[in-house]
Amino acid sequence: MALAVVLATGCAAGVAGFGAPPLSALQAQCGVQADYGADAPAVYSALLDAYVGYRHRRVTQADFCAFQNSIAERHAALVAGGPDARPAWAEFFNEARVKAIDWRANVDPSLRGG
Repeated sequence: MALAVVLATGCAAGVAGFGAPPLSALQAQCGVQADYGADAPAVYSALLDAYVGYRHRRVTQADFCAFQNSIAERHAALVAGGPDARPAWAEFFNEARVKAIDWRANVDPSLRGG
């Protein structure tokens, strides 16, 4: 599962330089300010994909903020739980990435199969 997170992270690692909002700006939209440490690039990628869906009005602000809050809460549990909490985080985060990619794919034709 960790490999999937690494692979998904690599897809958008350099996107911030192309007019995409930074992580702090994405967090500010919902009042969430969390320090994701080494997980920040992966979290940014997920939040950016969700943001694209939100920006194009395919995701409501309530859903976008709930998504952000769930990631922040689960990451806080990871930090509190130490290394033993990493597998649960990885499972949760992979599911969150799928949701974010799905939201983005609804508005970004380059992500649609076919």
